[in-house]
Amino acid sequence: MAVHGDSEPWSLETASTTPLWIDRLEPPITARAGVDGDLDVDVAIVGGGFSGLWTAYYLRQLEPSLRVAVLERHYCGFGASGRNGGWAVGELAGSVGDYARRSSPTESRHLLRAVFDAVDEIGRVAAAEGIDCDYAKGGTIRVARTAPQAERQVADIAEARAIGLTPDEIRRLDADEATEQLNATDVHSGILLGPSAVVDPAKLARGLAAVAESAGTEIYEQSRARTIGGGAVQVGGSEVRAPVIVRAMEAYTRDLRGQRRDILPVYSRMVATEPLPDELFDDIGLANRPSFADDRRMVTYGQRTADNRIAFGATGVPYSFGSRIVPAAETHLGMHRRIWRVLVDMLPQLADARITHRWGGVLGIPRNWLPGVHFDPQTGQGVLGGYVGEGVAASNLAGRTMAELICERDTERTSLPWVGVTSRRWEPEPLRWLGVRVSRALLGVADDRELRTGKPDRLMSGIAELLRGGH
Repeated sequence: MAVHGDSEPWSLETASTTPLWIDRLEPPITARAGVDGDLDVDVAIVGGGFSGLWTAYYLRQLEPSLRVAVLERHYCGFGASGRNGGWAVGELAGSVGDYARRSSPTESRHLLRAVFDAVDEIGRVAAAEGIDCDYAKGGTIRVARTAPQAERQVADIAEARAIGLTPDEIRRLDADEATEQLNATDVHSGILLGPSAVVDPAKLARGLAAVAESAGTEIYEQSRARTIGGGAVQVGGSEVRAPVIVRAMEAYTRDLRGQRRDILPVYSRMVATEPLPDELFDDIGLANRPSFADDRRMVTYGQRTADNRIAFGATGVPYSFGSRIVPAAETHLGMHRRIWRVLVDMLPQLADARITHRWGGVLGIPRNWLPGVHFDPQTGQGVLGGYVGEGVAASNLAGRTMAELICERDTERTSLPWVGVTSRRWEPEPLRWLGVRVSRALLGVADDRELRTGKPDRLMSGIAELLRGGH
């Protein structure tokens, strides 16, 4: 392992800005041909990420006679599906309470356990279909590194027990137990979530596309959808006609004409180290490749990759005015330097590790902050997503559910309380820019105050929650 001192790693400036997962694909990405001329299919799926690909995969399983087309602007896995932290975590951005208010506590628990099952389903499909995506079900370890974070963990476990989750599913760790899992600095306690796995997301996306295509799905890449409506998708000068159209675009929904305020595109960024020696992990932990984070309000997320790197991300300045998606913002050196500092503050053992990759991408947030699956059989229009950054496992459940809804199958999934969830639109500018920026800044202030004082900062976080709204 190279040694570069403990100030600023020279490798940040020279690190590749191609996402680690995409950079390592063999053979390299070659985009499929685009739509060339008008097309008639049974189901048109707009978006070649996890949501669209899982929908196509299960549709072909349920109804092999259906003509299914996936329309992707770049290549399958280009967006969040090929850039994320690789967390197939048994969680939804919306809480059990949020969904219980729309149904019942029992139905909300069923939804949560369905996400747990989706974690295993990804591993099952990968094994059955020969998709080598470095799947490892090691759970998720979240460490509390301040007294207020530890207090919140106590409350989290109490809530988990109140809704019937078992210690095998989620349990609290004392400081020694948590440090054994992740030898971070200032560990007070930890939470271990069992239903959680890590994957190489780009390998999963590529493999899933290949399997869907071999089963008969038509995949058109380099095909940007301009509008959806009237039983057709406009792709350049061509028209793809279908009685059923599924929108699986997440943050890129903002590129459809008239839908800029439907989903908020928010940036997250990552760095990855060089492969690290096994003896370093004897100190760090992560023996079973759990995903890891600390419990600050500003989100962090990391994993030990199959080739012994640490891939680590965090949210920074999250939003561009007008819901713009600006590629240059994904590789902002100052934000990557901040993420590196957060990582080294948590794991100082990595201070001299060379950073080989730094990248970013956008995730999608609906105004109600609730992921959902919605299909209208009268119009044939379907929408799924809004995962707020927790979409690897949730997209499997969503795609499977969407396929069952389209094929009119009555299953334990089609009645879950996220089915039918819709959201109002985001506020016009400059209100949404101000709301997002100010709420994020206040959460950062709350984290800093808690670190400095050791006391909960409920004022700043409460104001941020009020500004966020939506639930």
